[in-house]
Amino acid sequence: MKLAILSRSLRAYSTQRLRTAAIDRGHQVKVLDTLRFGIDLTGDEPDLHFRGRPLSVYDAVIPRVGASVTYFGTAVVRQFEQMDVYTPNTANGIMNSRDKLRASQILSRHNIAMPATALVRNRDEVRGAIELVGGAPVVLKLLEGTQGIGVILAPTTKVAEAIIETLHGANQQVLIQRFVQESRGRDVRALVVGDRVVASMRRRAQGEEFRSNVHRGGTVEKVDLEPAYEEVAVRSAHIMGLRVAGVDMLEGEHGPLVMEVNSSPGLRGIEAATKLDVAGAIVDYVADQSGFPDIDVRQRLAVSTGYGVAEIAVLAGSELVGRTIAESGLLEMDVQVLTLHRGTRVTPNPGPGKVLEEGDRLLCFGRHEGMRSLIPARSRRPKRVRRLPKQPIHDVPGQAEALVR
Repeated sequence: MKLAILSRSLRAYSTQRLRTAAIDRGHQVKVLDTLRFGIDLTGDEPDLHFRGRPLSVYDAVIPRVGASVTYFGTAVVRQFEQMDVYTPNTANGIMNSRDKLRASQILSRHNIAMPATALVRNRDEVRGAIELVGGAPVVLKLLEGTQGIGVILAPTTKVAEAIIETLHGANQQVLIQRFVQESRGRDVRALVVGDRVVASMRRRAQGEEFRSNVHRGGTVEKVDLEPAYEEVAVRSAHIMGLRVAGVDMLEGEHGPLVMEVNSSPGLRGIEAATKLDVAGAIVDYVADQSGFPDIDVRQRLAVSTGYGVAEIAVLAGSELVGRTIAESGLLEMDVQVLTLHRGTRVTPNPGPGKVLEEGDRLLCFGRHEGMRSLIPARSRRPKRVRRLPKQPIHDVPGQAEALVR
């Protein structure tokens, strides 16, 4: 295949390892500076320029988008997607992983265990948020940061309040997170490639430092993960929209607690610890998948008038409970079931004989009219915009005084 590696640093270890692995396997490979691209939206088809010239055709691209160029870098990756060039990490996936709050919201929606986390902006609510996550000591995290930068351990509630007030004064948003004491300054990183963990290591903090990042002086060692850890790592990467990711987990009392999903994981530490060709595994996976570029399914399917994508929940008391998909009447309503979510398991293209259970979630494509009857009434919206009432704003006793205060 003809492969492009997006990187601002040709000499970086991870970039060089990916380039070398691709060359050793007989692929054509170029390392392209992310900031030297131009996005061309003038023609009938999406296009990219590099150093002022039209970009030649590539089969796949591996993005190594640094935090400092996230916005433009993801715009370039998104343009490659529009040009049907395969990338293991989509622009949305990279954006999801870069914002710690967004990542936590997405993972919690899918029941991924994480340290208790809260976010508040009003100073009067900070103490309550600290108590909500279990009280001091707490870990404070800026929403964007890598290599342990912007992560602070506050030993007491007063110290935490002072730090948060200072950061808020600098217009920084701060996550408040439970300090998992049983982890004892160590965590594990699982390197996910496709549907499996190809390498894993344990990182240990040095001295009084609680952050185990290698860039903070942490040490690394190879570790064989339990199946539960591997499963959580792969699920977390896929939920974020990433097929190549470093998933950092704390070893909690009741199992893995996901801290972060990194879309551009460094390869030096994990290759040194495991002695495994992680870069080669990434290149091999990309080569296998290069004929299947990422498609925005919702965007593509929703272009048909009257059709769309919806998630249908099988609620308690629903007539769907205990019936097979063939007996559910969905096919007669011109509704196709794309995936069936049951707990943490996902069944793609479930067959007509699949029996539905309470709590199942069905990702469906079909006619809006057919799916509307299966969605709870509270999700419906009025079909027309109503006229503005004669008295559009109601006077509430004491409201004016409250607003002034």
